[in-house]
Amino acid sequence: MNDRPIELHYWPTPNGWKVTIFLEEVGLPYDVKYVNIGKGEQFEPEFLKIAPNNRMPAIVDPDGPGGQPISVFESGAILQYLGRKTGQFYPSDERARVEVDQWLFWQMGGLGPMAGQAHHFRQYAPEKVPYAIDRYTNEVNRLYGVMNKRLADREFLAGAYSIADMACVGWVKPHANQGQDLNDFPHLKRWFETLLARPAVERGLKVGEEHRRNIANDDEAKKVLFGQRAR
Repeated sequence: MNDRPIELHYWPTPNGWKVTIFLEEVGLPYDVKYVNIGKGEQFEPEFLKIAPNNRMPAIVDPDGPGGQPISVFESGAILQYLGRKTGQFYPSDERARVEVDQWLFWQMGGLGPMAGQAHHFRQYAPEKVPYAIDRYTNEVNRLYGVMNKRLADREFLAGAYSIADMACVGWVKPHANQGQDLNDFPHLKRWFETLLARPAVERGLKVGEEHRRNIANDDEAKKVLFGQRAR
């Protein structure tokens, strides 16, 4: 690997944090290209070339396989790619890798979408829908319980600290907005505090924090984020 920086298309959200945390942990140089999702920049043609699902994050690695540039979208795929590229936080042993993959995909298919829906219906929905609020808040509660049980006898989700932990920590960070109390999940709380104490996690979570704001009262941003149509 040479030191040409990775181009990171990013906004400070739980999915974006996954990648900044990893890059900070391994010390890979990177340039941040902010994609203001509240202004619709995720629909710009240049961004869609590397992220056809109009979601960030995405990366462009100028030193991809064979020394040729490669672009990667989907945060889980980015973590796996960077883990293979660096040989860090993503084991090469098949059994250990399966452990990591299980919890990474669990986050991608479960914790992230369900926490996102809980957050949406609790914070941003134009009208309160009690069934939706209860449905997603309760499901996040169940998922937190799964993590809590998993962490009862191990320090991290897949044994050693890995991309699975990096993928999950940002989704636990806004736990209050998801209607959750970490005191109800002592093993999860211990894990969460352990991760927040890591300097690289702290740095990763701070990238672009000046751009974060509450859009609950920003009707234009909500139209862009929640009223999207194919373009």
